[in-house]
Amino acid sequence: MMWSRIWTMVLAIGCSACAAPIEKAPVAEKSAAHKTIWLVSHGWHAGIVFARTDIPDGIWPAPVGFSDAQYLEVGWGDSDYYRTPDAHEGIILKAALLPTDSVLHIVGFNGAVADYFPYSEIIRMELSSTGFERLIRMIAASFSRDEDGRIQPLGRGLYGNSRFYLSRERYHLFNTCNVWTARVLRAAGIPIVPARAIRVESLMSQARRFGVTVQEAPDQRRLKEHPAP
Repeated sequence: MMWSRIWTMVLAIGCSACAAPIEKAPVAEKSAAHKTIWLVSHGWHAGIVFARTDIPDGIWPAPVGFSDAQYLEVGWGDSDYYRTPDAHEGIILKAALLPTDSVLHIVGFNGAVADYFPYSEIIRMELSSTGFERLIRMIAASFSRDEDGRIQPLGRGLYGNSRFYLSRERYHLFNTCNVWTARVLRAAGIPIVPARAIRVESLMSQARRFGVTVQEAPDQRRLKEHPAP
């Protein structure tokens, strides 16, 4: 807990250093065809969920093992920290202070998104078909590839049918997991400011303005059910 607070303070300082100037927000394109995505908060970072069959042909690198999945969740972060459930302070500080290798975490699942993530805040967002394609292209471009153009799996993921893959991007103070997610959403036409999304709550707070909260986090639900006197 202490190291989590230290890391949050470090990231907050970095955020203030890189928050200005802010580039002009993208304009969401109007389109008759829309695609739905979900932003799922896991308490420290967030994942992006979308229907596997919505992925345009020829874009996704087609990781094996997810052909029967109805939905895919994509997360990104520091390689050592993301893959270590009980990370020690050395890993935490390294991830916070030094440019490090990163990974993509892909999860395939079936059924309602809220049923699969019953303890997470979930925000539903609608994208134009063009915006959705930009989102998929940006995620696909993050995969690292070998000399033969193949993506590089790194083993089983954290839960369910999931796997880690090496990313070509670098994790650092100004490109955290939540900043990366914000950049992907922004590329899709959602005017979130990545520099203001260092913490997951900052990311979700911005996202609430552009989507619909379909499930609140447990602490939010408890507060409404048992308000303070």
